[in-house]
Amino acid sequence: MGDQGFGISQDVMKYIADEIRSIFDLGVQVAIVVGGGNIFRGVAASSYGMDRTSADHMGMLATVINSLALQDALEKKGMQTRVQSAISMHEVAEPYILRKAVRHLEKGRVVIFAAGTGNPYFTTDTAAVLRAQEIHAEILLKATNVDGLYDSDPVVNSDAKFIRKASYMDVLEKQLKVMDMTAISLAMGNQLPIVVFNLKGRENVINVVCGEEVGTLISV
Repeated sequence: MGDQGFGISQDVMKYIADEIRSIFDLGVQVAIVVGGGNIFRGVAASSYGMDRTSADHMGMLATVINSLALQDALEKKGMQTRVQSAISMHEVAEPYILRKAVRHLEKGRVVIFAAGTGNPYFTTDTAAVLRAQEIHAEILLKATNVDGLYDSDPVVNSDAKFIRKASYMDVLEKQLKVMDMTAISLAMGNQLPIVVFNLKGRENVINVVCGEEVGTLISV
């Protein structure tokens, strides 16, 4: 949503598309999981009285809106894409089918996974780890609005220390809440490395992919 309080910023969409294009041009196979918090956040809605299952379903539908917007932005940059949704809506997206997703990646298409896992009570982070495991991704990039992991909240504590590398157990034991704990546990069980980095840093995406030290690496 950029500097807006709500919705989709076209400038941000173009920026993200450029960042993805930079690694697409390297021949990297790219699959993306998009959140929906700029439109509707299920956890927040449930906190003020809405049924959690209904709220989470609404949040999942919000991710589909973002996925379609991202698809449009990527295709305007000359990339072939496919949106696959965990909730069936054949008129706007393919159903999520693992083998089709892998085939799209092999053909050089960017695959966008929408609607989370299709189940309530699971976050976008967990959906991202799950899809990464299923397609046998080499690494999961968690693009966020902070530089990586800190030992405490840098917004609240000006003395918070940046953590360049952390183990899964470090994150779980210290409750470093940059990702959902379920997602971290799932990644740990399958030894999926995760890099948490700031999406607002131009060329951060390609730098991470090329092995430079950007953000925080979470691994064994």
